Amino acid sequence: MISAGDFRNGVCFEMDGQVFTVVEFQHVKPGKGSAFVRTKYKNVKTGSVVERTFNPNEKFESAQLNRNDMQYIYADGDLYYFMDQETFDQKPIHKDSVGDAIKFLKEEMICKVLSYKGEVFSVELPITVDLEITECEPGVRGDTTNNASKYATLETGAVVKVPLFVNQNEIVRVDTRTGEYLERAN
Repeated sequence: MISAGDFRNGVCFEMDGQVFTVVEFQHVKPGKGSAFVRTKYKNVKTGSVVERTFNPNEKFESAQLNRNDMQYIYADGDLYYFMDQETFDQKPIHKDSVGDAIKFLKEEMICKVLSYKGEVFSVELPITVDLEITECEPGVRGDTTNNASKYATLETGAVVKVPLFVNQNEIVRVDTRTGEYLERAN
C-alpha cells in the first residue's frame, strides 16, 4: 500500500481498477485547514492525464510495471511478434498496444515492452533509430533557401522531412518521440 503523502514523480499506483503513474505532485500545507497533495497523474493504458487533489492519508495499492527488453521479430496481420531477450519466448502483441511505435519499428530492433500483471499496454522504442531512405526526390542544385526540406519515405514506411542534401538509399537518424530527422548516420 502507498499513501498519497508518499507520491513522487514516476510512482505507480492502482485506483478504481486502473493503473496510474504520477507525473507531477505538490504537497500543500495551507495556513488554515488540513494539508493536501495536488497531483497530476497519467493512466498508463489510455495515456489520459488527470489533475486531482488527495488527502495525504488516502491509501492506494502500489503497482509494479514490468519493462522487459524484447526484440521485434516480425508482423502477421494485426499481431507483432516480440522475443524476450532472456527466455527467448515469443510474444504476440496487438497493433493497438504497439501504438505509434509501428512507424519506426524495424526487424531485430530491441524495444522496451511495458506490461502490468502480464497484460502488455505499450512498446517503447529507443530514442533514436537509424533507417534507410527508400524514396525521396533528388535535391535541386543551387536551392539554398534557409531550412529547405523535402519528404522522404523510410524503410519502415514512415514519411519524414529531411534536408535537400539527403538522398535516396542513405541511412538517416530519426528521433522516435517526435518523428523528426536528426542527422545522417554513416
